[in-house]
Amino acid sequence: MRNPIPHIIHNNTFWVSPDRCLFWEEQNILILADMHLGKSGHFRKAGIPIPQDVQKADLQRLITQLLFFKADRVIIVGDFTHSTSNKELELFKKWRNDFPLFRFDLVKGNHDILEDHWYIETGIILHKKELVINDFCFRHEAINTDPLENPSCASFTFSGHVHPGIHISGRGKQALRLPCFYFTREHCILPAFSKFTGTYRVKPKKGEVIYMITGTDLVRKG
Repeated sequence: MRNPIPHIIHNNTFWVSPDRCLFWEEQNILILADMHLGKSGHFRKAGIPIPQDVQKADLQRLITQLLFFKADRVIIVGDFTHSTSNKELELFKKWRNDFPLFRFDLVKGNHDILEDHWYIETGIILHKKELVINDFCFRHEAINTDPLENPSCASFTFSGHVHPGIHISGRGKQALRLPCFYFTREHCILPAFSKFTGTYRVKPKKGEVIYMITGTDLVRKG
């Protein structure tokens, strides 16, 4: 993995990783979104031949990031799982037994439809709508952080759900859409951690920052 890039928010350092996650240095927390564990199994049940190696590679990247940053806690801002139980979810249970000391917090997303007891048995701490730590709020979907409209909301929010991507055009009508981290003054939308997802095109405004993921590298704009 190439070196991550530091991004400062309210005097806290968040390391932006080309492996689609953030590391919060002051709290020793790895932050990610939209892992969609079990998605390939869901498609296989529907008769679409998606190899299980897709999800195994996502789990391996998660292990790599935990060890690289020496994190002791993970916050997942929604859509950790994709659908009903299947073999891939059982694979995660076995993986979790091998790494029991990491604390896992999950802010539930629209795809996290398993019964609560599955998450509890797997050592995952559930948060129905949001998790707030100091000045930072973790949600699956974005929220207006204007204190006049949401007085209980923290001053900066991390979310997922959208799977942000940036559109790159070249000569000869060539075009490419790359996953990205999307930072505004009050909000960060994380890319989907799973590579088995699409992207939604975002259009940054003046003063906003994106980090494009180009394979193993990051490119900052803004």
